[in-house]
Amino acid sequence: MGEKQVMIFALDDSDHSYYALEWTLDHFFPSPSISNFKLIIIHAKPTPTSVVAIAGPGTSDMFTLVETDITKAAQKTIDKSKELCKTKGVSNVACEILEGDARNVICEAVEKYHASILAMGSHGYGAFKRAVLGSVSDYCSHHAHCSVMIVKKPKPKV
Repeated sequence: MGEKQVMIFALDDSDHSYYALEWTLDHFFPSPSISNFKLIIIHAKPTPTSVVAIAGPGTSDMFTLVETDITKAAQKTIDKSKELCKTKGVSNVACEILEGDARNVICEAVEKYHASILAMGSHGYGAFKRAVLGSVSDYCSHHAHCSVMIVKKPKPKV
């Protein structure tokens, strides 16, 4: 059958992201023997300096605490994704925590693994919030050198 294509799933710790992962597993990995893809889940964790922007005495201690918290949160996110994969019967999945701005980290991972598809969730921000915060999925759809699939969580029915 040849080597499987690489699918990168960009994960953050949001309901939208976990929904998108579950949707992707259901649609692209219905059973381990059927899928044409090797799944690599990546999570971009922020640098301590992007979270804390102060200087002065005691700053290095604070950075250590922030780094520890960020690392624990990132591992928790990856562990939750592994558990979801396991419940869906997908065991051959690689996970990686990468440090830096999510937009750059994701696009670099696409290059590193020669991914043929990048899958990710959408937070569903409106135009104003997207303009202020920036959209990782929008950036990746324009800069990743592969097909990009953005999975949107359905809005609750009123």
